[in-house]
Amino acid sequence: MKITTLTEYTPETAQRIRELLIQLSRSGKDRGEIPEEWFTDLINSPFHDMLLAINDAGKIIGIATLSVIMGPIVRRVAYLEDFVTDSSVRGQGVGTQLWSAMLDWARTKHCTELCFTSGHGREAAQAFYQKKGAEIYDTNYFRKSI
Repeated sequence: MKITTLTEYTPETAQRIRELLIQLSRSGKDRGEIPEEWFTDLINSPFHDMLLAINDAGKIIGIATLSVIMGPIVRRVAYLEDFVTDSSVRGQGVGTQLWSAMLDWARTKHCTELCFTSGHGREAAQAFYQKKGAEIYDTNYFRKSI
């Protein structure tokens, strides 16, 4: 297995990422195709990346989407948006390798922290994060459609 950064769009890659995101969805709901423009924006941005875990057969078995967020108080932190491994490989170390790659990515972007959310009902994910040394930060997460 290897960890790499998404560097080009292909319909096959987009479909596989979509399949993994369906596994990440609590409801298993398919939100439809991911626009090619999203991939292009991500690939061309110096502040966003998607890490891919690829098995020896060339199949994407895990992803992590990361962004750099900057502010006068937080300074520069990495934000983890999507993190999922294929259900067929969970418990086999893929998540741990992606986690290490995320921390390396954040260091190369001069980030001081990795921040993320994990919703209620995600006990296995939360246990993984705590095992990796992540601490729960007391906050309320808000979202406003625009």
